Amino acid sequence: MTGIEAGGVIFAAMLALMVVRVPIAMAMFGIGAAGYLYLTGNPNALFNSLKNLAYARLSNYDLVVIPLFLLMGQFATHGGLSRALFRFVSAFLGHRKGGIAMAAIGACAGFGAICGSSLATAATMGQVALPELRRFGYSGALATGALAAGGTLGIMIPPSVPLVIYAILTQESIGKLFMAAVVPGIIAMLGYMVVVRLYVALDPRAGPAGPRASWTERWISTLSVLPVGVVFLVVIVGIYGGWANPTEAAAIGAAACGALAVIGGGMRMQGLLDSALGTAQATAMIFLVLLGADMMNATLAISQMPVELASWVKGSGLPPLAVMFMILVIYIALGCVMDALAMILLTIPIFYPMVMSLDFFGLSMTDKSIWFGILALMVVEIGLVHPPVGMNVYIINRLAKDVPLTQTFKGVVPFLASDAVRIMLLVLFPVISLFLVHTFR
Repeated sequence: MTGIEAGGVIFAAMLALMVVRVPIAMAMFGIGAAGYLYLTGNPNALFNSLKNLAYARLSNYDLVVIPLFLLMGQFATHGGLSRALFRFVSAFLGHRKGGIAMAAIGACAGFGAICGSSLATAATMGQVALPELRRFGYSGALATGALAAGGTLGIMIPPSVPLVIYAILTQESIGKLFMAAVVPGIIAMLGYMVVVRLYVALDPRAGPAGPRASWTERWISTLSVLPVGVVFLVVIVGIYGGWANPTEAAAIGAAACGALAVIGGGMRMQGLLDSALGTAQATAMIFLVLLGADMMNATLAISQMPVELASWVKGSGLPPLAVMFMILVIYIALGCVMDALAMILLTIPIFYPMVMSLDFFGLSMTDKSIWFGILALMVVEIGLVHPPVGMNVYIINRLAKDVPLTQTFKGVVPFLASDAVRIMLLVLFPVISLFLVHTFR
């Protein structure tokens, strides 16, 4: 059995376990261990690998940044910062047709800048914005579709946990990846707002205009979110500018969000405890998935699948862009059964060598690594809104109990079209993601 054949069997077995609802971490770890034993034929080799696996992964100092970014998001969630962001964007856009939906999308982008989780962004902003959208008579499809799509901005706008994982797997700079994600994230936000505008142009009753806010209200709302912008700049510019390493910047951001949540949002002891518990649970889940992926990737390395696949692609004569589009299609397909973090962990060790072995527009190895990381991040997030899984869709639909699930999926279709256009632009014009990285060297 060749390495590619062995890898195919291992993947098929893992997906079969996921279909019967075995947790992703357990499916990867179990199949990885079984494959390791089959390929080596030596139980002692497996036990020796297991003996070092957890320590080798979890002793990595860079991983400390993950719980700190998660804690920052928890403070933002429990401290009421989401409401301030929504009021701020709504004050400037709410009086336009579709303005409340656009305000929800803008608030999702702002919340993503201090959260780093798409599911948390969708759930939090859904609770804040959905009542307002329904109060002004927005259609169920537009209201829920905009919030589900806007939730994906949670990890498109840095800080982003999947980008941290990508950086650790590829030995890439976290600061450069965060900086590279800023422009694509803003384009995603603006693209979603354009979709809302076109939606209400075709169906004005779907998104009626709200009341116009006074300039006094606008200034007050602006002042309320200025600290959030400062936190974002300190974290991103601090990391990229070398003023602080990622762990230090994440710690500063978490402390600042905690202070804002207590002072401005009125968070008390119960909110602090809930934030700590939420961070611990999310961290444990991510680290368990990390261990499962490490076991699976160790097995795939023994099978030589990544090396054989990279060699086959390089010798196939296929145009590099054709290979890239095939990878993106595979990501979209995997999004039907896997979450973004699991896809990044499982596929990067396979796809990354393939991408790095090809020539794309004459990009340097570093630029190519950053560009592919942003592309991977953008395309895996599509899995959160496209059927049949679409976790963001289910979260928002659970909050909007009076909207049928089919209406919510119908509402996200126009936003998926925006995603397709954005991905195409990022593939054909790498400068979109590399512009800030090159500008602020």
